[in-house]
Amino acid sequence: MLDNEPDAVLGPFSSPDARATSWASAMAVLGEAEVFWLSTVRPDAGPHVTPLLAVWSLGGMCFTTGGQERKARNLERNPRCVLTTGTNALTGVDVVIEGVAAVVDGRSEREQAVADFERKYGAHLTSPEGTWYGLGEAVIAGDTRLYRVAPTVGFAFGKLPTSSQTRYTWPSQ
Repeated sequence: MLDNEPDAVLGPFSSPDARATSWASAMAVLGEAEVFWLSTVRPDAGPHVTPLLAVWSLGGMCFTTGGQERKARNLERNPRCVLTTGTNALTGVDVVIEGVAAVVDGRSEREQAVADFERKYGAHLTSPEGTWYGLGEAVIAGDTRLYRVAPTVGFAFGKLPTSSQTRYTWPSQ
C-alpha cells in the first residue's frame, strides 16, 4: 500500500510568486470534496467520465460501483484512470489523481474503506434515510465492487489570486 508522502514540484505554468501546494493541503481538498469525477477508457478508446463518491483510504483513492457498470467494464480492460475534484470556481484548488485501479478483495481492507467512507459521508451512508444507506454492508459482503486507485501522479491546480500547478510523484514502492 502507498502510505508515503509524494514529492511535490511546482510546474512551469505557475505564477512567478506561486508556491507548490503541499500534499497536506491537497489531502484536505480530497477529504472535503463530496463529488469526484472518474475518467476511464471505453473499449473503442473513447473517454468515459462519471461523477461518484470517493475517499482516500488504503493508501489510495477508493470508490464503489456495480460489476456491470460501464466504469467497471472499462477498468477490466484498462485499469488506468483519473479521479478529479475541486471547487468548480475560479478560486481554491482542484486536485487530479492519475493511477491504476484494482478491485479490493480482502474483507478487512473493505471494512477499513467502508469505515473511511462512513466517516466522510456520514448519514448519507449510515442513516436509513440516507441516499446510499446499505452501501457499506454491500461493499463488505463483496456484493458491490470496491476499487482502489494506486496513484502514479497527481496534480493540484491553485487558482486565483495566484495560479499554481503542483505535480506529485510517489517514490518507488
